[in-house]
Amino acid sequence: MNNGFSHLDNKGNARVVDISKKKKSSRYAKAQATVWLSKKILKMIKNDEFKKGNVINVARIAGIMGAKQTSNLIPLCHNISLDSSEINFRFLEEELQIVSIVQSEEKTGVEMEALTAVTISALTIYDMVKGVDKSVYIKEIFLLQKKGGKTGDYTKINDKKI
Repeated sequence: MNNGFSHLDNKGNARVVDISKKKKSSRYAKAQATVWLSKKILKMIKNDEFKKGNVINVARIAGIMGAKQTSNLIPLCHNISLDSSEINFRFLEEELQIVSIVQSEEKTGVEMEALTAVTISALTIYDMVKGVDKSVYIKEIFLLQKKGGKTGDYTKINDKKI
């Protein structure tokens, strides 16, 4: 009845996947979000001109916190221990790229943690600058790379990697 979906039991009810028999292994995921910002806002961010604080530092901390809280935000995600979580930013002409890298020695992957990290960072940027310009928008969020686990390695092709 579950049609091959691992998060459904035989009756079609939602469940957390049983990973009790899996062995811990090295897990790695890298995700990216892109936020469109006007040149004025990008300049203000670079020059640390926001009264709420340093936008990049606050967004970085928010992203790391988001990665750590993924299982509280995504209903069927496992609560896993993270070995590392980092957030990097790249300024483009009218965009800010955000990349998260998450690593763990666990029974399940860290893709959702990496994706949550860039999403929370992007939302934090919006929150910090919306008082000056509400035209900011989050353009894209996607997985760049993952390593480890039963499904093997994955690398997005034709992307704007940082």
